[in-house]
Amino acid sequence: MGCGTSIAVENQGKPSETDVSSRNPSPALTMKAAVLIQRWYRRYTARLEMRRRYTWNIFQSIEYAGEQDQLQLSGFFSFMLDNFTHLSGNGPDLISHLLDSVVEPWTEEGRQVKYEQITVPDSYTGPRLSFPLSVSDTNSLLSAFKEQQTLHARYVLQLLHETKKFLKQMPNVIYLSTSYAKEITICGDLHGRLDDLLLIFYKNGLPSAENPYVFNGDFVDRGKKSMEIVIILFAFLLLYPDHMHLNRGNHEDHIMNLRYGFTKEVMQKYKTHGRDILQVLQDVFSLLPVATVIDNKVLIVHGGISDKTDLDFLSSIERDKVKSALRLPKRSVEVVDPRGGSRSGRQGWAHLDSPCSRSRARKRKCHLSKQGSCSSTSSSSSSSSLCSPRLASRHTPQHHATSPVLPSPSDGLQVPFLDSFVSIAPPEPSREELEWRQIVDILWSDPKSQSGCTANSFRGGGCYFGPDVTRNLLEKHGMTLLIRSHECKQEGYELCHDGQVITIFSASNYYEEGSNRGAYVKLGPELVPRFLQYQVSRSTRKLTLQQRVSVAEGSALKALQEKLFAHRSELMAVFQQYDTNNTGCISVSDWAQVVESVLRLDLPWRTLRPRLTRLAHDGSVEYRSCFEDVSPGQPVPQVAPNLAETLYRYRTDLEIIFNIIDKDHSGLISIEEFRQTWKLFSTHLGVAVNEEAIDDMARSIDFNKDGSIDFTEFLEAFRVVHKLDVKDQQQG
Repeated sequence: MGCGTSIAVENQGKPSETDVSSRNPSPALTMKAAVLIQRWYRRYTARLEMRRRYTWNIFQSIEYAGEQDQLQLSGFFSFMLDNFTHLSGNGPDLISHLLDSVVEPWTEEGRQVKYEQITVPDSYTGPRLSFPLSVSDTNSLLSAFKEQQTLHARYVLQLLHETKKFLKQMPNVIYLSTSYAKEITICGDLHGRLDDLLLIFYKNGLPSAENPYVFNGDFVDRGKKSMEIVIILFAFLLLYPDHMHLNRGNHEDHIMNLRYGFTKEVMQKYKTHGRDILQVLQDVFSLLPVATVIDNKVLIVHGGISDKTDLDFLSSIERDKVKSALRLPKRSVEVVDPRGGSRSGRQGWAHLDSPCSRSRARKRKCHLSKQGSCSSTSSSSSSSSLCSPRLASRHTPQHHATSPVLPSPSDGLQVPFLDSFVSIAPPEPSREELEWRQIVDILWSDPKSQSGCTANSFRGGGCYFGPDVTRNLLEKHGMTLLIRSHECKQEGYELCHDGQVITIFSASNYYEEGSNRGAYVKLGPELVPRFLQYQVSRSTRKLTLQQRVSVAEGSALKALQEKLFAHRSELMAVFQQYDTNNTGCISVSDWAQVVESVLRLDLPWRTLRPRLTRLAHDGSVEYRSCFEDVSPGQPVPQVAPNLAETLYRYRTDLEIIFNIIDKDHSGLISIEEFRQTWKLFSTHLGVAVNEEAIDDMARSIDFNKDGSIDFTEFLEAFRVVHKLDVKDQQQG
């Protein structure tokens, strides 16, 4: 034993050949391992980047589809109001109520007396403002909003009144100089995200004479703190009028606010005086300048430009007349009755905005003039188009029966009138219409990599402008740089057009927690842009990159599944046309083509297919499986399946109409208003809805039989439920 022990001890002191080789691997083996690890990591990051990109595409496509829905709904209302006011006593009144400004005929003195009569109770613990404002007032506002306090309506109305008086004196285009400050800070869209604004102020300092700011529009909507942002920005505008500058965005618009939440937010926070606040806000938004120029070299606008943008003409327009860029200018035209004779009517921007509703746009092509809103070919010139169905690069399935193309003269537009079509010749645009075009292009346009200027068919308003358009405008005015916002970017900013266009976006986590950074840009006397990025983060800071991508991807796929479910009947009809043998399966290429032709979202459907459907043993797609993970919320027995699907699909549009009718935001409307809403809504959709079915539904949801309908509860039944979410809730 002794010898054995000594031998063991001796061996322990000397490493074996195996140990030596493992500690000192050969260089070839080391290199091979490094290459394998590098290949694996590159594949891993490539897959992650692919998931991040298609997640981004889903969010952006659904966002733009929603904006187009809003434009089409507004366009339909405009068309009905301008052309068919003689058809019915109730219909036009309802449409007028939906579209026209809610501003009541109060004089400036009357409104001032109105807010001065509002008493602030002693129990109010929020900030109390005194005018003219001081630094202590802005500091108290910031502190109060950090503590989730609300500014009293009396001070809100007075602040808006003072802001309106100040903006009336401002020109359409603001000219700034860097010689009076070290740097000027330009911020993009905030969209009601107060945390982003507070973080900008924390990192960059508060506005002051030494620290000037330009906020480039879209202060409101989508986020929950839009009112607080507006109050802070307007307060600093009054405190530092020469060093705080605000451009108008496409969401500083009362019709956009109806869809994207700002109107609802105001009414919830200020139940008694909410309508008064909204009335003044309409005027204030319309008075915001539309452009800012720094050192005569840098142009700042919210959306972009077109080949028709003229800064000299833009400086001369009456911007306050455009309360909403979605409300088209009126004009008188002679409308020809197809039955003979003629009649005089009021025509909006008809050749730009026909009532091309979503369902009708899918059934036919609209051949218009060069500025037409519905066109199967791209226009070569600027077209401030609204209501533009996304028809470009859309492929209708070969087996899918389509309606015949409607004839249309090259010098006019055919629009539906009862059972016939009316030919309207577009007259020469008036100055009011030219002014409206300039505003729409500035607020709604997006840059593109290709040269030229075409209708922004994907977003639905404004135009796509190419690098040649940018170069021409900058050279014409002796400028070098265009700064715009309007588009969410993953890094918070992006350069294009050979560095001549900068997009800046300041709302981080815009689509989902971790989806994007926010950024702002600083310009000094050398006019060299300096970008600063940030991200408001509470929960995502502890997550890995893969976890952040997975969270955003899951949210995007849920939104996409809801889109599929809302178009189930239409999709199934086309699927079955391809599935001639009724096997429940079609090829992957056919599935992708059908889904794109129906949803028109321009997404990589082949890449997304594994996350949305199952494959059969032969590699074909089981197309019914794309509806398995979602289901109706609480089915209403009195609602027929086809009507229910219409409700799922156009729930947001219907909610907009309901919210406008519900003046006091009580959540209740009368049965007669419910019927009127449905008549208008069914006309917009271009579908026949049985009036008896609507009456039965109205009576069935009048639960207490008092003649009023709780439409909030009614619409809640038409939310799409994700089965996995329900399962998780049950397990939790």
